Amino acid sequence: MVMKYQPRDRSALVAYGSETGNAYDYAEELGRFLERIHFSTHVSKLDAIETARPSLRHYSILIFVTSTTGQGDLPANARLFWKSLLRKKLPPTYLQDVQFSTFGLGDSSYPKFNWAARKLHKRLVQLGANEIYPRGEADQQHDEGLDATFVPWSTDLRQHLLTKFPLPDGISPIPEEVLLEPKWKLALRSSVVSHPADALANGDHEAPPPAFEDTEPRYETEPAQRVNPNASIESATQGIPVKLDENRRITSDNHWQDVRHLVFTSHAPAEYGPGDVLAIYPKNLPEEVDQLLKQMDWTDVADRPISFTPTRLTDGGNLYPSPPISLSGTSTTLRTLLTEHLDLTAIPRRSFFSLVAHFTDDQFHKDRLLEFTKPEYIDELYDYTTRPRRSILEVLQEFESVKIPWQWAASVLPELRGRQFSIASGGQLKKTREGNARFELLVAIVKYKTVIKKIREGVCTRYLAALLVGTRINVCLQKGGLAITKAEAKRPVVMIGPGTGVAPIRALAWERLQNESADYFYRDEWQSLRAQAPFEIFPAFSRDQHQKIYVQDAIRQQGPTVYRLLSVLNGTVCVCGSSGKMPQAVRAALIDVLEKCGHTDREAAEWSLERLEKEGRYKQETW
Repeated sequence: MVMKYQPRDRSALVAYGSETGNAYDYAEELGRFLERIHFSTHVSKLDAIETARPSLRHYSILIFVTSTTGQGDLPANARLFWKSLLRKKLPPTYLQDVQFSTFGLGDSSYPKFNWAARKLHKRLVQLGANEIYPRGEADQQHDEGLDATFVPWSTDLRQHLLTKFPLPDGISPIPEEVLLEPKWKLALRSSVVSHPADALANGDHEAPPPAFEDTEPRYETEPAQRVNPNASIESATQGIPVKLDENRRITSDNHWQDVRHLVFTSHAPAEYGPGDVLAIYPKNLPEEVDQLLKQMDWTDVADRPISFTPTRLTDGGNLYPSPPISLSGTSTTLRTLLTEHLDLTAIPRRSFFSLVAHFTDDQFHKDRLLEFTKPEYIDELYDYTTRPRRSILEVLQEFESVKIPWQWAASVLPELRGRQFSIASGGQLKKTREGNARFELLVAIVKYKTVIKKIREGVCTRYLAALLVGTRINVCLQKGGLAITKAEAKRPVVMIGPGTGVAPIRALAWERLQNESADYFYRDEWQSLRAQAPFEIFPAFSRDQHQKIYVQDAIRQQGPTVYRLLSVLNGTVCVCGSSGKMPQAVRAALIDVLEKCGHTDREAAEWSLERLEKEGRYKQETW
């Protein structure tokens, strides 16, 4: 056992703002490497941090990790913290003794790339905080993903901290081959030792969980309870019990993609607007769970009640960490945990390989697993995991010598998070004739072949595709990124939404009304809306002819109309759909229109589009 050297003046806080869990994952990874260089470390969501000066000054260093959501906003679990920093009464010396660094997770296809990390950094400096290490900014669009920036940034940060906070003679960083014990482990309920934190460990501080009932034979059919799987990760949510009333394929049987129109209804009241989303929590397939149970030799304990038990206290016993997942009731089993809470099909991160390497006695496997954790092999890790979309379950099957203790399951396997889907209903479609809440979704079922010729399916869309009409589940209603105000809903708007990107656009169209090919979703509705209100639809079908036509082509073709709506009538642009090349192509087309129809030069046209962004009239919701 290696003792950690943690004097009182060597402490760190890693605070994150996370919408889908990526920032949380990186915060946890930073927390682990800080522990290895003997920092007493606490990892927390931003909204759980007190912004009182003494609280922040308690730490030797603060590291903020945040993604950017919506139109340059901080994630929902960071907005209270952000609001507290904007108080006018705070003096410019408020954080003068605080030393910090920031790391941002962004997507360069959005206009406000890494905006959240940038404005957080700027405000901290305005309040007198000292940047101890330069900000890092990762780009989801990078060929090697977010790790392409995070790996070198975190490696250099580690060396910088060892220089600034040198270890005394005789004390060395804890080597990677030494396994750091997690703060929580699983235990059989009959063997759980009484502890003051038992209520917290067992999730008793959480609200009653929503219930999942699935009548499709491929999934477990018995009702299972579930709470928000990690309150520190998920956005502020409202749990709503719903019933599936319609699950209809709206693409033809010979079309390459299965796209579903789903309708959920609920007796519970629910108010939502254009751009809002439903978060749906899927389940893993029983056969996948059985495969893992057998692979790991966990079958004997699979159906016995379990709970989390703490392994230690932190910060001298004064601060108790939250369990990785909140379990409700006394009947949760390892099988339930694997079915409903832990993701077996996720693409493994570097930290996963580092951890499971401790659980094999096969030297060849151990060396190979550890190779994937080294910065110089980041491209090889990408080729092994991300390009072929290789899952955690497949990795464990390939490295069959790895045997993870079942007590470590929730420490090794990532959380099975909810997936967000833009709501496609608005206006009169938001309620049934009886006045109940109504939600419509347009969902493309993810199923494709990878470069290694294996079929991949989206864990949530396959779950939705299998749901039978009448099934009751729980969903969470969340604010989306478009943030359409009532005033904006009355102004002219240019709505751009390829494929399933029409979902939030349809919601907005129906909301405004009230206050040719396989991809032509809701074709009859567009024609009906056109007859009832000032509404024009310009479809662009890239597969209908030899010369492909995309939405950016339609924008240029309708240049005078687009220019009039934006520059003369002070309208708004809404871009919805796939991230990546599409938003960038749309942006270039709009600049072309502003240049040509405004009879100006390129620089002035780009400035005009930037003005739209600053005024909040250029909105993007892509995924």
